[in-house]
Amino acid sequence: MVQSSSKQQRRKGDDRMNQRKVAVIGCGFVGAATAFTLMQSKLFSELVLLDANFDKADGEAKDIAHGMPFAGPMKIYAGEYKDIADAAIVIVTAGANQKPGETRLDLVHKNVAIYEKIMPQIAALDFQGILLIVSNPVDILTYVAAKLSGLPKERVIGSGTVLDTARLKYELGRHLSVDNRSVHSFIIGEHGDSEIVAWSSTNVSGIPVHDFCEMRGFYNHDTAMEEIASRVKNSAYDIIQKKQATYYGIAMSVKRICECIIRDEKSILPVSTVLQGAYGIEDVALSMPTIVGFDGVETHVPISLDQKEREKLEQSATTLKELIKEL
Repeated sequence: MVQSSSKQQRRKGDDRMNQRKVAVIGCGFVGAATAFTLMQSKLFSELVLLDANFDKADGEAKDIAHGMPFAGPMKIYAGEYKDIADAAIVIVTAGANQKPGETRLDLVHKNVAIYEKIMPQIAALDFQGILLIVSNPVDILTYVAAKLSGLPKERVIGSGTVLDTARLKYELGRHLSVDNRSVHSFIIGEHGDSEIVAWSSTNVSGIPVHDFCEMRGFYNHDTAMEEIASRVKNSAYDIIQKKQATYYGIAMSVKRICECIIRDEKSILPVSTVLQGAYGIEDVALSMPTIVGFDGVETHVPISLDQKEREKLEQSATTLKELIKEL
């Protein structure tokens, strides 16, 4: 912990980094929504947008900037890679969109090819900030970004299952007629079809979820758990079928991760990182509860998992590793 503190002070005093500057690479639905959300957050004083189509980035920057009189002063502009070298956080949303009927893993080869163009340009910079990966499949691309960027693994973070966990809290709150902020639970593993709800550690303000369910008159736990987990897992497919993309929820998730980093909150979020032995898993990126602060990943938090959840986590890791071998 002492080493982490001294390292943090060194980074915070690094004149190569502007702690109030953020960059977004990719100005599609997710990138634009993220930029708009960050403008309103007042976390940053400078926001630079990059896109393969410069006019798209320039148009989004100008459109968002016109809302500044209702939010606060901020420098917002379209830029180039040289403009992001001193950013505290670089958010990568670039990639092909997930189409109706397509899984996140179906995107892998298209988006890995895009990352193979982006990451060397970041690696060429003296970048001292945090690299936040949002494009799907986020776990695979977090792994690829960690390999290609050359950055320390603790400074390469994927948005992971932060959004999935928010969806879970929303569904549980609605099911139990309780404020979803009082629901404490995590979805772990892949941000995708093999994701796992950590039911064994789920609680509502300290009350085990099954006990709280019975307080509310629900006793058919297995059926309810299965239905809720299915709705969470399939919610993105449902939204994509209806409106071609999801972007508001993930934009809010990205803002939350940025808050943890910039404010050095050391909050626990289920972000995707390259595991090196935690839970017996290594050399693959997936989501586990993690303390996130100014230096990125501080440590993983060993939440309680039952045997079935552990087996599913191992299966999720295996699924991702097999896909990595094909790259």
